[in-house]
Amino acid sequence: MSRTFVVLLGTVVVAVLIAAGRATPVAAPSARVTLETSTGDLTRLTAAALADASLVTCSALLDMLTASEIERLVAACAGRPTLLTLTVVGAVRLDPPHPLDATVAAAFDAHQRRTVGGRTLAGPDAATVAVTAFRDHGIAVEVRETPWRLGSGPLARAWFDGWLGAALEQEPSLSAQLNRYVPRRMEQLRTGRLTVSVGHRDLYAARDT
Repeated sequence: MSRTFVVLLGTVVVAVLIAAGRATPVAAPSARVTLETSTGDLTRLTAAALADASLVTCSALLDMLTASEIERLVAACAGRPTLLTLTVVGAVRLDPPHPLDATVAAAFDAHQRRTVGGRTLAGPDAATVAVTAFRDHGIAVEVRETPWRLGSGPLARAWFDGWLGAALEQEPSLSAQLNRYVPRRMEQLRTGRLTVSVGHRDLYAARDT
């Protein structure tokens, strides 16, 4: 039995993983695995291109698409099991809280929904758009909340830098308000006194059998 897994990477790359041989996990010693890649415009993906897929999957992709692009992607995937993971939902919680957290979060969410090259990104609305689109096709969707829980360490600091940078890119006028906020938060991260929860959502869509 052979299975084809389609992995969507970024907005333009389609990678196809083909596991041929007996129905064993691809990591099993007896499995023969062939990796094929192809490049194309993900926003023009069709059902025909996925005709042989046993599973379609992607991670941290949907929020970079527009609502109409998500709807077209769903239409292409509608005939096969689809796992879409790590889509941001605009839910960020820092503990201990600070009055400016909500201000930065709102600017970040606006950045996620910005218009780029005439494309208005779905950002934190992407998971909801995808769920609605799948259900419009009569396909059941399982939804799981999968937040990142970050303590101190390089990953938390890198996340904070990216979160703050996107907010300031969207709202440069915030810079003056954050003169004390940023050093305080960075010190809390450095000393392990700040924890962060970043909301994400995973979707698994498949026709009932």
